[in-house]
Amino acid sequence: MKRLLALTALVLLGGCAMFRSSPMPAAAATAPARAAGLADANGVPIERVPYRVGVSSNTVEQLARQHACLGAGGAGLVTTEGPVEIYRMQCADGKVFMARCELRQCRKM
Repeated sequence: MKRLLALTALVLLGGCAMFRSSPMPAAAATAPARAAGLADANGVPIERVPYRVGVSSNTVEQLARQHACLGAGGAGLVTTEGPVEIYRMQCADGKVFMARCELRQCRKM
């Protein structure tokens, strides 16, 4: 269980700028951000996760509809396939719906 919590924390905080070992110079951070077009408040580029269908994608889409999240893109798998998976779905109103599925039993995060 501790390993699972650590994995979830790493997935959610993996791109956080405060966990870097050395600070990134401001000039180096803004140049790639302009090229990519997406950057956070500090100018660090935002990485896009490719859409991947998972075993529980349909279940997560149904769960999202129950929580008033309607989206045309569908629920994409964020983590690797396995007994515990995390899904992400973009809602029509701009919000993000995330769910955690353990052995195909899904819950809203």
